[in-house]
Amino acid sequence: MKLKHKSLVASLMLTLSILGCSDREEGSGTGDAVSSSGTNGEVATDHWLGQWNGPEGTFLLLSGGQGKYEITIQNLDGPRTFQGSAVSGQIHFERNGLKESIRASDGAATGMKWLSNKSNCLTVRPGEGYCRD
Repeated sequence: MKLKHKSLVASLMLTLSILGCSDREEGSGTGDAVSSSGTNGEVATDHWLGQWNGPEGTFLLLSGGQGKYEITIQNLDGPRTFQGSAVSGQIHFERNGLKESIRASDGAATGMKWLSNKSNCLTVRPGEGYCRD
């Protein structure tokens, strides 16, 4: 009977340790779901730093890094600056009281005919996109 009891306890402990490890792996990471790549903790959206051009002199300029960004958007009304942060492979920011996000796309996904043949682009919303040549 003692052997059966020890075997049951060992099985229970093994099961709990496996479940405990699974829960920790799923829940690990930061609360703001920053995507990172590489072993140095580099945030994937940091690869987007720099200027992205749109039609008619418009552009998107990203500076900062490590998941926190200063976003300058030059449109026909002039430049405006916003603060953004990386969330799930996108950069989220607020503009005119609306939550916006910048995501990787191709030119066709921008919805802009001037960018349709480009392959390395960022899109804020349909009709608002910026590309690198």
